[in-house]
Amino acid sequence: MNSGKTVLITGCSSGIGLMAACRLHALNYEVVASARNPDDVVMLRSLGLRAVCLDTSNLSSVDQGLDEALTMAGGRFYAVFHNAGYGQSGALEDLPAQALVDQFMTNVVGAHHINHRLIPLMRSAGQGRIIFNSSVLGLVAMRYRGAYTASKFAVEAIADTLRLELAGSGIKVVLLEPGPIATDFRKNSLAAFERHVTPERSVHSEPYKAFLARLGMTGNTSRFTLPPDACMRPLLESLESSDPKARYPITRPARLMAVFKRVLPTRMLDKIVFKGI
Repeated sequence: MNSGKTVLITGCSSGIGLMAACRLHALNYEVVASARNPDDVVMLRSLGLRAVCLDTSNLSSVDQGLDEALTMAGGRFYAVFHNAGYGQSGALEDLPAQALVDQFMTNVVGAHHINHRLIPLMRSAGQGRIIFNSSVLGLVAMRYRGAYTASKFAVEAIADTLRLELAGSGIKVVLLEPGPIATDFRKNSLAAFERHVTPERSVHSEPYKAFLARLGMTGNTSRFTLPPDACMRPLLESLESSDPKARYPITRPARLMAVFKRVLPTRMLDKIVFKGI
């Protein structure tokens, strides 16, 4: 494959973003990878990637990083893969408002700001792809993941709205919906929990013990956990197909939850997801 198409990818320090940047680069896409940490930008450049510092939680950083990325890409991008994000853990009643502000800035608002700047360029080109890395938790809610779930529900709503508003423009909007993927997600989620929650002061202190133990585990915690490259085929289809799907559930749990969400009564679905922490 030698598409020559320019792709901006956010959140490339590890996991799905790093995998996507390296694999697309190897397939001769013109990739500009981004990360919020300058040390990670150095790492990305050492891999032969063009890379910029871009923190989606900070709009000034988004503008600065996007300006640099557009210069590298010759003034426009064919596609953007919104991968940057983290999961704020903790019962909603334990989270201060700032925790939700931080969560939405990183997972939602930063991506919107990038779209706000790139969509006019894509419209003028008559083509483009906007790809969001959503989650199975953009489909169903789970305990102690309310802030993250709310952000992914918002991402799903934004993608659905853009798909309607961009109809006929040549710009396609796609949602990737991974279930458990072997990344640093749990480690980062644990750090976010510790920033905002004091578990011993919470009415949820007992169930938190099992929840935090799972967040602290390394390696695969489920036989359904897949490596990051499980996202590669749907990502490529999102970029290359003339008529990509609106959604690509990834991993068996994500596919099952997509079906359960459509067919099960709410109380039955609640019983299924209540068991998971």
